Amino acid sequence: MVAVEARGLSKSFGDKRAVNNLSFTLEPGVVTGFLGPNGSGKSTTMRLMLGLDHGEGTTTWEGKRLSAHKHTTQVVGAHLDARFFNPNRTARAHLRMLGAESNVSNTRVDEVLDMVGLAAEAKKRPKTFSLGMGQRLGLAGAILAKPKTLLLDEPANGLDPQSIQWLRDFLKFYASDGNIVFVSSHLLTEMQQMAEHVVVISRGNLIADESAASFINRSTRNDVLVRTPNRAQLETALKAAGIQVKLDGEDGLAVAAHDTAAIGDVAFANQIVIHELTRRSASLEEAFLELTANQQDYATGGGTK
Repeated sequence: MVAVEARGLSKSFGDKRAVNNLSFTLEPGVVTGFLGPNGSGKSTTMRLMLGLDHGEGTTTWEGKRLSAHKHTTQVVGAHLDARFFNPNRTARAHLRMLGAESNVSNTRVDEVLDMVGLAAEAKKRPKTFSLGMGQRLGLAGAILAKPKTLLLDEPANGLDPQSIQWLRDFLKFYASDGNIVFVSSHLLTEMQQMAEHVVVISRGNLIADESAASFINRSTRNDVLVRTPNRAQLETALKAAGIQVKLDGEDGLAVAAHDTAAIGDVAFANQIVIHELTRRSASLEEAFLELTANQQDYATGGGTK
């Protein structure tokens, strides 16, 4: 059974359409990255899915609306705000309060604190925590009742590089157990190492819902670098064969194709020596910036906000 289906999600704030008829499916067993420029509607979409914001459309969890499930925290664990806690409760008391709905044991609370690296901080009040520690506590609350789905909004904010690597490994492991992980992040280099699937939105509209690999392959930055002492001759021969090519550096050609065999055949037929033939793939960040370049609400000459 498909675990999570979002259909026709829409939300307006006054005259501004923040989310516009979004539909996508989240499959179990993979981490799905939720990408979009700032202000594109990612957080609002997650809140619509959870029923925290009123809007249009529906989201079903294991075939039912979230409100139809008896113990919602066993269906979905959400972490949307690293500062969502009672400042007067200890970390342990905070998790015990969250676990009361699903009868989570005190043993499970301590187990989760240890899993996220906060065992030594269990008796401390979260108001003294750094942003990174708050993120860990938020993740602990999300996984407390062993939900089938995790919804995480920018969980890597405030984490140091070692903690980001830990988060990546943990979420991939959680998904590998047949669970769904839906995570938003602006750290696209990190997301490329984590997400097998991506949902990309901009200005509230769906841009892509596909594997990360196929999304990257849509970029025009995918090419082949060719180096040869006979660049002009090879350029002419490749263009005669209908292959798009442009100059790259002092002695290279950038060929808009991944078929290295075709390039080699042209060079061989024209008796041209090749010193290098290297496929170059776009990064997730490069593909994202290219494919959303005309979809941003805010931009400066130096990039996007």
